[in-house]
Order: sequence, then C-alpha cells, then structure tokens
Amino acid sequence: MSTSLGVIIKRLAMIFVVVGIVFGVMLIFSYDVIKIEWPSFMEIQPSFRPMENPLPPPGRSIPVEGAISIPGMGAPENPTIADETSIARGRELFAINCQMCHGATAEGNGPIAPFLVNFKPANLTSDVVQSKSDGSIFLTISNGLEDRMPALNENLTVSERWDVVNFIRTLKVSK
Repeated sequence: MSTSLGVIIKRLAMIFVVVGIVFGVMLIFSYDVIKIEWPSFMEIQPSFRPMENPLPPPGRSIPVEGAISIPGMGAPENPTIADETSIARGRELFAINCQMCHGATAEGNGPIAPFLVNFKPANLTSDVVQSKSDGSIFLTISNGLEDRMPALNENLTVSERWDVVNFIRTLKVSK
C-alpha cells in the first residue's frame, strides 16, 4: 500500500511540476518578457497621419460658418470693421500663425525665412501686398500658395482671418 501511495505522490508531483512549468511559460509571454509578433489586421491596412492627404470637401457643400467665397465670383468683401478690437485680435493671431515666417515687422524676415530656400516669405508692408484687395489677401490666407505658404483655413476661423487682414492693412500705415 505504501508503494502505491508513493507512486501516486510521485505522479502528482510530476503533474504539479509540468503544470508549474506551463504556467511559468505563459507568464513569461503574458508579461512581454519574450515578445512575439502576432499578425493583426491593423498592421496590414493603410494608415494616414493627421492632415496627410485630407479628403476634399464634398461637392456643393457649404462650410459651417457659411460660404466665404463663391468660386468664379471674385474675391469676397471684408465684412469685419477694422476697429481696435479686430486689429488687436489680428495682431495676436499674426504673432501666433504668421510671425515665424513673415517676421515681427512683417517684412518676410522671420526666424524660419532663412531655411525657405526656393521662395522667401512675402514682405507684407510692400506696395505689392498692400495694393491687393482685402478679399485677395483673405483668400491667400485661407487657401495658401502652393509650395510657398500653407493654407490657414483649418487653423483660423473666417472671422479670425478677416481680423488678420485688418491687421495687415495697418502695416502700411505704421511703416
């Protein structure tokens, strides 16, 4: 009887050792001690970074803020009165969004300007820029210039862009 009890104890001990080894191996894999690359469908589908090839707006759609300009109808009229509040907001928005390229004096001499090899930022105090209509400047801010200036239509609301236009108009006077 003692030999059969000894055999049972040895077999139970062997089972506990095997179960312990299997459990230990499972713990090693579950705590990322040994990493196994498991294929997942997330890895094989196309992915995009934010703002990388954004989708164009659907045809005949109108922005939430309303139509800012109708294609083929020319530059829009400035609906924002150039009062002190608008100019102050425009100055602040210019400092945040434009000053790095155009510079503090808006002469195209910002800290990033030396690194722009192909096209230098425009001198916003020049007669060329100041002779443009408010709507033309607004559309340039909104849509940008290909390979020269990014579009700011997603960074600034319509009213904020008009405030920047009103601030740019003060640059000629203060020159």
